[in-house]
Amino acid sequence: MSQLEILILIMEFSAHSDEHFMRLALQEAELAEEEGEIPVGAVVVCKKRVIARAHNQSERLLDVTAHAEILAVTAAENHLGAKYLPDCELFVTLEPCVMCAGALSWAQLGRVVYGATDEKRGYAKQQPPLLHPKTQVVSGVLADECAALMDRFFKKLRR
Repeated sequence: MSQLEILILIMEFSAHSDEHFMRLALQEAELAEEEGEIPVGAVVVCKKRVIARAHNQSERLLDVTAHAEILAVTAAENHLGAKYLPDCELFVTLEPCVMCAGALSWAQLGRVVYGATDEKRGYAKQQPPLLHPKTQVVSGVLADECAALMDRFFKKLRR
């Protein structure tokens, strides 16, 4: 294999890595922060292509259910014309809350990848597990960056 072929493989891998897609979710979270929303962002990926992006919009829409995960999954379902997403992955900057975990379970996502943990409202401590049994979960991807965004937002809010 030539050096060029190796470089192309590395570029393809990095362009489709969990970190790459989490960075896109972080971009969405930054948009939320700019709008005065809690900075959570999400992207839905199907066959290594982003098919939906969203960020929290609870304040703007005056809707407590307008979380990034739910908005992204709804957009993905509309894009695919399907209510189940077993071939899709959700990348979200913060561990989903119990409400979102319930929606993700119904959507039957193939994989959920999140950045920072949410000690107060995260779903992971719930028993029995809330996500669909076939859903794979990966946590801690770019966790420090995701947590720093949340910390910065809440420090500004408390001033």
